[in-house]
Formats: sequence, C-alpha cells, structure tokens
Amino acid sequence: TPVEGVFRLGASTPVCIESSDERMRWVADALDEVLQPVFGRGLECRFPQAGEPHAVNFLLDASMAPDAYRLMVTTERVDICAGAPEGAFYAVQTLRQLLPVEAFDGGVRTVELPAVEIEDRPAMAYRGLMLDVARHFFTVDEVKRTLDLLALHKMNVFHWHLTDDQGWRLEIHKYPELTRVGSVRRRTLIGKDPGGEYDETCRYDERPYGGFYTQEEVREVVDYAARRFITVIPEIEFPGHAVAALASYPWLGCTGEQYEVRQTWDIDDRVFCVGRDSTFDFIEGVLDEVIGLYIHIGGDECPTKMWEQCPHCRARMRAEGLTAPRQLQGYATKRVERFLQAHGRRLIGWDEILDGGVSPTAAVMSWRGTEGGIRAARQGNPVVMAPTTHCYLDYYQTDDVANEPLAWGGCLPLSKVYELDPYEGLDSLAQRCVLGVQANLWTEYIPDFAQAQYMLLPRLAAVAEVGWAPRRRNYDDFLRRMEHLRLLYGACGYRYAPHPFAH
Repeated sequence: TPVEGVFRLGASTPVCIESSDERMRWVADALDEVLQPVFGRGLECRFPQAGEPHAVNFLLDASMAPDAYRLMVTTERVDICAGAPEGAFYAVQTLRQLLPVEAFDGGVRTVELPAVEIEDRPAMAYRGLMLDVARHFFTVDEVKRTLDLLALHKMNVFHWHLTDDQGWRLEIHKYPELTRVGSVRRRTLIGKDPGGEYDETCRYDERPYGGFYTQEEVREVVDYAARRFITVIPEIEFPGHAVAALASYPWLGCTGEQYEVRQTWDIDDRVFCVGRDSTFDFIEGVLDEVIGLYIHIGGDECPTKMWEQCPHCRARMRAEGLTAPRQLQGYATKRVERFLQAHGRRLIGWDEILDGGVSPTAAVMSWRGTEGGIRAARQGNPVVMAPTTHCYLDYYQTDDVANEPLAWGGCLPLSKVYELDPYEGLDSLAQRCVLGVQANLWTEYIPDFAQAQYMLLPRLAAVAEVGWAPRRRNYDDFLRRMEHLRLLYGACGYRYAPHPFAH
C-alpha cells in the first residue's frame, strides 16, 4: 500500500537490529551489499539495538512465519519486522527493488525510498534453480554470482548438478580417480548433437575440457549460499548418466571395460551395475563425503539394456523377486534412500524414480511434464514441479532460432514460463505435497557464464513469482513490474535476453 511521502536514506543512516540472532548479521551484510554501489560503503550497524527514528530498524516476531516480513517506510524511518532472519533478508531484497535504479551509478549522498506498507511472504517453501556444471563447468565465483541472482529473486534452493556422463565435478577423497580421470573429457562435440548418428560429418574441438570443485570450495559455496538463506542440494547421478564415473573406475559397470568420459550429449546405455554390492559400497562412500540435508540422486534416463545382459543384475533380480529390469532402479533407489536416512539425510530424484517403485518418503522432481508430480503428490510423496513445458530454461526464448545462440530445442518464452500452475490437476489434499517449483538450466550448449545469464534472465523471474505467488496470473502486470527489474539487472551487471521488452 503506497503512503504519502519519502524516506531519505543516506550513507549516515544507522541500521538498528533488535535481535540477538547471529544470522541477523547476514541480513546486515546483505543490506551492505545492496548499498555499497550506491554510497561506496555500507551503513553503520548497531547489534543488538532497539529501533530508532531516522534509521533502518529490524525486529523479529516469532508469531509470524519465518519467511514472512512487514516493511514500513515512512518519512521518519524504515521498520522491518520478520518472523525470522530469512524473512528479514527478503525484505532487504524488496528494499533493493524500491531504490531508484539510477542510484546504483554511485556517487549519491541520499536516495529517496517511497513511503509504503508491505506485508509479504512466499506461498511455496521451495523456489529453486538447477545449474548443470557437468556438461560445462562454472567457476566458484560464477556459482556465487548465480547464488546472488537467486537472492535477488528471493529464491531459496540451489540444485547443483555435479556429475554426469560428460564430467564428474566433485572431489571425493576416497575415490581420487573421479576427478583425475572423470573430470576431463578428451574433446567436445561442436554444434548440434545428432543423437546417436555419429559419423565423419561430426566435428569436435579436439581440446581437453575439465574442471572440478575441491571439498573446500564446496563448503565455501554452501556457506555463501547459507548467508543468503539458500539451501544447496547436490546431485550425484545414480544409477544412470554414469560414464564419467565408469571411466574412472571400470569395475562399476556391468562389463568392466574401460570407457572414456563422454564427448557427446545423448543418453548412454552404460550405467552403474546394480547387481554388485561393490557398486553400492562406492555410492555410499561418495555420499558419505557429500554435504547437504537433501541429496539428489538423479535417477533419470537410465536405460536397462546393460542390466538385461548382465549376470550380476539378473542374479539380483532373482534374489529380490523382481520380474522386470526396470524394477532394479526401484531397488537401487530404495537401498540408497535407506543409507541416506540412516545418516539423517533425505533423497530426492527425477520423476523416473517412480517407475520402479519408490518409498513414500522420497521427494520427486517432476520434469517429464507434471504427470509424474501429480502421481507422486496423490500418493503422498513430496513434489517439486520442474516440467520441461515451463521450466527448462535451456530452451530457445523465441522462435527466431537463426538469431539466437544454439540451444537444446523447443521454444519457451517468458509468457509460457509464467503460465505454470504447480497445483493443476490436484485436489486440496494433494496440493499440500507440492513443495514448490524449480527452473532447470542444462548446459550442453551453454559454454560460458555470459550465455548462462542470457538464458536465465528474465525467465528466472517468472519461475520465482510462480513460487512466491502461484495463484497470481496477471502477465501484463508482471511485465509492467519487470521493467524496473530489467533495469536492476543492468545496474547489477547481469546479461539478459531483451525479447520481452521490445516495443
């Protein structure tokens, strides 16, 4: 609700935090990050300190939801009351959106905040982005920059796709070959992947490509995310998308033959052998070293061809009373989940984990449309909606493909992303199982961070708003508000696609 007047915020305006919660220092740091470009420095923070006139005041109220906040800007003061530090952090992001964009050019002494009363909180607990660093690697600084983008959009989950056929990106002390061998592919396909028709017309760059994160770097990223109230969910693909791991340790496969890290992008039949106990010893050893409350095990696009021919896998089927090779994936998923639960962690996987049967405690990420999510929610599983139809930001943003960077395919404009209804097809009881929504950025055709930003923005804002207010469906109003956010992207140095703003 707009109120008459403005508050003049200056470099000498104090920040008073009436709380002893140490995480409120992260909120003060976030406010400093917002105002550093404006004033050349942050504001003086008084912690703990009761609110004052002519100050930015923070207060926690345990009667409010942890992620809720009230923001009141008057001519005399700025008061922020939140249920917990995360709510106060979201209020800081709202303050950033209230600042005039020209203030970010720096060199100003005061800026005018419009007087306003805001009561706000997200409708969905999970508002995420998946970044694939296996196909193309992004540095720690680039990952942090991505986390900054999530913070700007009040998103709170970073799904880190760390392993795949084309590269293993996570240091595992117990298995050093995963990064010595599995993190480097000998060469990379140039141009569009023909999907299995590899002949002399295919071209490769003939340059080794690699990169991985040390465990110290992972902890650095996790800490950076936590200070922005973002949960990191690492993904270790199992039992498919395994060639980089098999190239490192051939005994993990059904045949034991020596593989190379994959240089093309299509699905590979060579997967983890789930007939051998040594495979589960391996994956448990890996997961022992992986940080996170939730662990994503992938589970998507896992062919059963090798299992059908493997004597170890056939023996496993007989021992477990399984009648179809696909059921081996359900067996493997449940076995890994039991291990994770014993270590106080939770399993999440792509919707294929439903096909082999899944425990009621596993979380399901629906990507093949929303059908898997609907099915999972109806049977009581926690669900994240991330369908290709609305959330795959590696798709083209316009049908003018000739003038766009090479992308996976399909056209997913901003308006289509905004149309996602994560509750469609569900009754009120099943809707309670929908944790939230997630945007996915697969990077087969995204070789650098500049292009990653271009593919994310502004579509990430549409996913963020669906997660914050899924019942809102006024695209024209969204576009109107996006005009200011677009200017903020520019002020923050982000690259974005201009298509929705062309007039």
